[in-house]
Amino acid sequence: MFGFPGFRGLQGEAVETVMRGEDVLVLMPTGGGKSLCYQVPALCRDGMGLVISPLIALMDDQVAGLRQLGIRAAALHSELDAEERDILHQDLRNNQIDILYISPERLLQPATSNFLSKRRISLIAIDEAHCVSAWGHEFRPEYRALASLPELFPNVPRIALTATADPRTRDDILNVLGMPDARVLMASFHRPNLFMEARPKGGESKQLTEALESHRSGAAIVYCGSRNKTERVATMLRGKGLTALPFHAGLSPIEKRATLMRFRSGEDMVIVATVAFGMGIDRPDVRCVVHLDMPSSPEAYYQQIGRAGRDGEKSDTLLLYGGEDMARARHWLEQSSAPDNEKRVMQSRLESMIALTETTGCRTQALLACFGENLSSPCGHCDNCINPVSTFDGTEAAQKVLSAIYRTGQRLGAVQLTNVLRGKTNETIERHAYQHLSVFGIGKDQTENWWRAVVRQLIARGAIRTHGEHGSLALQSEIARPILRGEERVSLRLDAKQSLIARSPTTNPENDNLSAEEKSVFDALRQWRLSEAREQEIPPYVIFHDSVLRDIAREHPVSHQELGSIKGVGASKLDRYGESVLAVIKEISATIMA
Repeated sequence: MFGFPGFRGLQGEAVETVMRGEDVLVLMPTGGGKSLCYQVPALCRDGMGLVISPLIALMDDQVAGLRQLGIRAAALHSELDAEERDILHQDLRNNQIDILYISPERLLQPATSNFLSKRRISLIAIDEAHCVSAWGHEFRPEYRALASLPELFPNVPRIALTATADPRTRDDILNVLGMPDARVLMASFHRPNLFMEARPKGGESKQLTEALESHRSGAAIVYCGSRNKTERVATMLRGKGLTALPFHAGLSPIEKRATLMRFRSGEDMVIVATVAFGMGIDRPDVRCVVHLDMPSSPEAYYQQIGRAGRDGEKSDTLLLYGGEDMARARHWLEQSSAPDNEKRVMQSRLESMIALTETTGCRTQALLACFGENLSSPCGHCDNCINPVSTFDGTEAAQKVLSAIYRTGQRLGAVQLTNVLRGKTNETIERHAYQHLSVFGIGKDQTENWWRAVVRQLIARGAIRTHGEHGSLALQSEIARPILRGEERVSLRLDAKQSLIARSPTTNPENDNLSAEEKSVFDALRQWRLSEAREQEIPPYVIFHDSVLRDIAREHPVSHQELGSIKGVGASKLDRYGESVLAVIKEISATIMA
């Protein structure tokens, strides 16, 4: 039915556990095939599968994909009109639905839960289960009420699934859902197809456009920390000739829906978004994810970069960061009204994220360690592996910076402090007579960017903090004092001169492996798929992923039997699309031979 020859990784164990009627928590990376873990047992066990999902876009994508396979799937959510709701309720009464997707809010409405409790339920799947946890990066309070599921649906096995949960979040999921005896299946979080790079900010717009230049085909996502910034960046990119749209909570429902429809249609485009975008978005050909502001935790970072390369093909991720980002994040956390124990957890995660940006070792190893996973050897596909970082003894440089901050009264920001170090005068420096200080000009042998890098790394170490509305630099005494006294040596990294992503190939390497004839067939199949998708008003990738179309182009099937043997086709899609696909192949082949 699904068109695959067998299970991958932990899928088989997850299916067997649910088939035995046991609860299970499944942790798999994005693109790892979590959905199959509940779809298969939902169809094999007696009754209807109930899938709790946080977003309408996610539900609609899943339902569209299942219907392509001939599975009677449906979603119950607020955007259904009265007629659609009536038809769905009738189908439910007549046991005509195999899998029902529903939001937690809708499920827990008394009328809905009472109605569904009278149906035979085969299993309950809690998708995006990290939303249950107050420690999760996308915590949703309404998910906490799912603790009542055993009372509403006694003796129904539950399967909770997520791609991002550190040990604390995993424990909280099991505790909140009341699944203490659940089996925990955890796959590796390693995504070998993702190239990870993090670079200090140094001309943000230029760095962004250079990274996106290599990804004009397919889709890219640019994450920003504020709504206003998404608007500004999208406008800038359109000025550079890119199709770029903003996405944030301030848009009207119509605007958001139109943007989502364009994104899901397969159009080559860039979405410039706040972190709310992307959860539940299944578009497989996102080739680049760029962060213009630092995420709050490794968990959030992993979730967001995980939206790249869902089809398993090579994709790029770039994080641009600065000392101001770090200092601002720490300041906001200090001002937070959250309980102390919660602030401590948030602080720990923020510090892990800061350490990840400045690491000189394998970036993938550092990220996976945040999830309790030990990658035995360097990944070979991050910036630090491909272009090893050079370090130097920065103790003297650090002492100069810290002394300059102290002697200027901890009143200057990074730009003015750098001017003092380099002996550059201006109105501010002369007004305060900083040119007469002993630290004035002690760093004239280095560039402004070099000193800014030293300041940033000292902020990352916690030796410097910011204060006041203008972001003045101040000493964090307990960390700065040992450095100033020479009691602690400081190793600093030399920043790379050029982004590796900016030099990556502009075409998909998988497509480069096709012969000229295969490429013609592949392009024709993509055009046919786009027309078919528009007619059905569904995303093209719901019909066939690019990887399937490439395999079809390579295998060049001439019969239904040959086409059906290709991974990802399956019986339902063979019945539905077999004639059309074979006709496209025959037509292109005839054109080539003519």
